[in-house]
Amino acid sequence: MFDVEFYRGKKVFITGHTGFKGSWLCRLLVNTGADVTGYALRPPTDPALFEIAKLDKQMHSVIGDIRDYALLKKIFDEAKPEIVIHLAAQPIVRDSYKNPLYTYETNVMGTVNILECVRNSTHVRSFLNVTTDKVYKNREWEWGYRENEELNGYDPYSNSKSCSELVTSSYKNSFFGDGKVAISTARAGNVIGGGDFANDRIIPDCIRTAMKKKEIIVRNPYSVRPYQHVLEPLYVYLMIAGEQYMDGRYADCYNVGPDEADCFETGMLVDLFVDKWGEGIKWKSQCDGGPPEANFLKLECSKVKNVFGWKPKWNLEMAVEKVVEWTKSWMRGEDITVCMDKQIKEFLQYR
Repeated sequence: MFDVEFYRGKKVFITGHTGFKGSWLCRLLVNTGADVTGYALRPPTDPALFEIAKLDKQMHSVIGDIRDYALLKKIFDEAKPEIVIHLAAQPIVRDSYKNPLYTYETNVMGTVNILECVRNSTHVRSFLNVTTDKVYKNREWEWGYRENEELNGYDPYSNSKSCSELVTSSYKNSFFGDGKVAISTARAGNVIGGGDFANDRIIPDCIRTAMKKKEIIVRNPYSVRPYQHVLEPLYVYLMIAGEQYMDGRYADCYNVGPDEADCFETGMLVDLFVDKWGEGIKWKSQCDGGPPEANFLKLECSKVKNVFGWKPKWNLEMAVEKVVEWTKSWMRGEDITVCMDKQIKEFLQYR
């Protein structure tokens, strides 16, 4: 399996570093000894994992809008990165219905802007665009989508990420045919983990309600999603970016999701959370009349498994257990970086 110590001393540029996934990625990279520069808006939630973990003290953190090409390029050129991981996005389906213009500007033109920085750089050797499992045209079928399925997300968020995939493919074909920069995309399933405070996500909603000792409301308990702990896709991102840095033949598009057994109905995920949290909390199903969302979504991940010899480490029960462990550590006022580092170490050593 890929050794993340590869990143020791490497110059890594991360967009969207102040978000939930970005914060865990930064902590992981900082622990390896990487030289990390992040570019993003201020943390999108209050509280925010990035601030709780004091990550701005451990790396070069720049607050900026991915839509601002001039500022992005200035910071990018100063950082002179070898590896670029693009996470910056407007990531919430429901918010994309409220503000589709901002969603498309961020998710599509933001991708154009970072690829322009890469195109005009002489230092970058590896670029990874992180998109989503929702890039596929959802046909509500029971088997997982493969990388060669049609890209045509339904809602503005999903569709904008489909467009981001197409932008990346166009740049790869138009400007990077010489192979000097290896370019890939990673389409990850739903992630859970300690420190996610976002709205309209099932586990953060469960945590907020459990902390108030109230009954959890689940709006669509029968929807099926490929849930996984946040460290699962982050490890794969680092693996793809690192392997293609060493050998450009690995550059491609990859699904990143759990095994079939961990594609759970949302209600079953909440059952796991209730069991791990304890304290006698309960949940009930209640539709809130919001915009349409896919009911059934799975990924077929044999490609990334076959190419890299990868397989998921933590099943969903373990993932939920780690979420509860982190959250209760935070509630007790403990140093959550200790908990994060403990979980990162356990994950990397897990067989």
